[in-house]
Amino acid sequence: MPDHVTIPTAAGKFDALQAGPPAAQGVLLLHGFPQSGLQWRSQLAALAGAGYHAVAPDQRGYSPGVRPEGVEAYRMEELVGDVLAMADRLEWERFDLVGHDWGAAVAWATAAAAPDRIRTLSALSVPHPEAFGQAITHDPDQQRRSAYMRLFRSEDAEHTLLAEGAQRLEQFFEQRVPAEHVATYLDRMREPGALTAALNWYRAMRHTGAVGRITVPTLYVWSTEDAAVGARAAEATASYVTGDYRFEVLRGISHWMSEEAPERINELLLDHIGGHR
Repeated sequence: MPDHVTIPTAAGKFDALQAGPPAAQGVLLLHGFPQSGLQWRSQLAALAGAGYHAVAPDQRGYSPGVRPEGVEAYRMEELVGDVLAMADRLEWERFDLVGHDWGAAVAWATAAAAPDRIRTLSALSVPHPEAFGQAITHDPDQQRRSAYMRLFRSEDAEHTLLAEGAQRLEQFFEQRVPAEHVATYLDRMREPGALTAALNWYRAMRHTGAVGRITVPTLYVWSTEDAAVGARAAEATASYVTGDYRFEVLRGISHWMSEEAPERINELLLDHIGGHR
């Protein structure tokens, strides 16, 4: 089982799960909405078993110790800054970076902003932000898939998502995630200010600038049953990576791939990270 730790930074203390030898090569895993570092439990075990020091923090807004008020506190620059601050605290000069959903968006932006710090990038579900933005603008299929974001940015989003025992929020998991994980995620979202903080990631999107091309070795994994991300953006991502690039498609798997298909994700991560040691 992973250990519960805190990572103090100038922004506050991040809760995290960690596994593996502290002196080993570092791997940072970033969760998505509305999850936490718990989503990486299987990957933490696999990485630790392979000799890595794997750390999965609860990101800004999800960690009670780093839950600022105001939309602008959740700009991408702040989220990238958190990643680098945690790596500094862990004394990682270079590290492997893994992200899913919003965590993938932060990972893409971090790899573009600080390629000298990133040994490898592994992005699950969410493609390169520029490819995703182009698809949202021009692809009717992606526009339909992203329609939920209007609700998430609306003033009554918190009430709607938490009504009737957070039924609407629970439905997003499509019964593809272990029930005990879902219960933990929903409990966190019921904490005062937690859901607002998580939704502020969506509300801050208008403050996000362009993300440059990626030069580090990159693995991108997309799944055919992903309700949020269509094929157009997934396939276009290759155009935004100039470093070594690997694109994997999981057939019959949903958006929640790290928990629905943990063994396959573990295999892909170990192969990608291990191939660039």
